[in-house]
Amino acid sequence: MAGGTLSLRAVRKAVTHSDGADLDGVRKDRVLNSSRDEQIAGFCALAIMTKAPRAGTVKTRLQPPLTPEEAAELNVCFLRDTARAISRAGEKARGVAIYTPAEARHEYDEILPRDFKLLPQRGDGFGERLLLATEDLLRVGFQSCCLIDSDSPTVTAEAFREAVDALQGGAERVVLGPTDDGGYYLIGMKHAYAQLFADIDWSTERVFDQTIARARKIGLEVHMLPSFFDVDDRTALRRLCDELLGRHGGIAPATTKFLQEIVDCEGRDRIWSQ
Repeated sequence: MAGGTLSLRAVRKAVTHSDGADLDGVRKDRVLNSSRDEQIAGFCALAIMTKAPRAGTVKTRLQPPLTPEEAAELNVCFLRDTARAISRAGEKARGVAIYTPAEARHEYDEILPRDFKLLPQRGDGFGERLLLATEDLLRVGFQSCCLIDSDSPTVTAEAFREAVDALQGGAERVVLGPTDDGGYYLIGMKHAYAQLFADIDWSTERVFDQTIARARKIGLEVHMLPSFFDVDDRTALRRLCDELLGRHGGIAPATTKFLQEIVDCEGRDRIWSQ
């Protein structure tokens, strides 16, 4: 690790091959378009909302203690671990990345398993992007969909499986996975409800409560998943290190490996002292 930092491409390759995942280039059938795809009809999309992991544009609130390149590398690990959990969520689920910018699709070649579909984000504000992602996923043939953040690498396959199971059957409901900061790491549904995304105070501690209130107002049952935490500031990064480093259990292996290499190379103060 030169200067305590692996190159971004090196991390992507190391993480890719550390768990034997199968990868390939962007094939024509990997990118979803507006037409219905019968191969995904009846499945639940477990869709990660993701911004291309470029240094200086992602995880900026983790800089410091991380450098811009390290923050981008950590984002790659988060994506990889989330995709790993999604891939273990059962036969009713299919993994998707809802990505931006539109020209970034090749940047996921060495990050996501080859059976993951890709779908470009649309819209301007965050709420609009979530609503349009839901509409697009249902339009192409998914029976239901869950939108998942890219900041919560410790969410388990069991939580994703529970979300998928909760969306089976005829009941109209919304599935929510709360985070400790008042937001959510997952929202799932079978129909696109614009009310769930309009006039929400995004990036505040009110997001989860406002979404619950909207769901109840329009008569939707709410299924609650276990709570996890997202990693978007240095305090959460320290918590992540405390939870992952030194334990054995296979949670977030790519993230654990990357953080352990930083600590082994430069010591705990590299993350904890700042």
